[in-house]
Amino acid sequence: MDIRVHGSTPPTPFLSASDLFETEHDLDRPVHVRVRDDPDERTWTSHPGDHHILNISRQAATSAMARELALHEYSHMARNEQSHPSHTQSTAEALFLAFAGKSVERRKLTHCYQIANHMKDIYADDITLRVGPSDKLVAFLESELATAVADRPTHPRGRRMTATTDPEMTAVNAAFALALVERHGLVGRDHRLYDLARTASGDAPTVDVQGFKYRFLSLVDDPDESEYRKALVDAAEEYVLDGNEDGQAAD
Repeated sequence: MDIRVHGSTPPTPFLSASDLFETEHDLDRPVHVRVRDDPDERTWTSHPGDHHILNISRQAATSAMARELALHEYSHMARNEQSHPSHTQSTAEALFLAFAGKSVERRKLTHCYQIANHMKDIYADDITLRVGPSDKLVAFLESELATAVADRPTHPRGRRMTATTDPEMTAVNAAFALALVERHGLVGRDHRLYDLARTASGDAPTVDVQGFKYRFLSLVDDPDESEYRKALVDAAEEYVLDGNEDGQAAD
């Protein structure tokens, strides 16, 4: 792997993550690591043609989670190079199919993009958890969900559970966390994540946490484009349409 770290941040966590990643995978295109000064940037990846870009805040790049965050983003890059449907399917196209002829409030559409991100993360972490340790990831999920349940701060994108102040989205985030740990057998049923998920579920009675957990958990390893598109459309419809008390999308 060709890792190029731009700026004055030490490259150690990114190189260490590549060492782990290369035990089972490789990337054809080079990775440019861009360290941002914005402490809320977290991590996210883009793929501008002949290389990948890993965007990360300086705070995250120098944290104890830096290696694990980089490893997760390398997994997204691998899925992109594999042309995996989770990373090639247009979310906007799927939402158009789900809500054609309906009026949907903007916050719900924003949440649907986060649901799509969770589905991408499931497939990325199928790689991440094969090559790297899980202890920090579990602690990360627990911490982020606890924060979301407590005060629900906001953040627009990237690997962050607290994507919105809305308790409905926090409940979906809880479902994602449970699905991820169950998919890989990471914790027992007495883990604190289950208590936090019950609290999140109680705050959002219109969201079927168990139903969303099953949706994330049951994503098949190698779907074709049609299967994945249907899974994304179905998840969006359940969140927006089934989650409304009157059964209709909101204006």
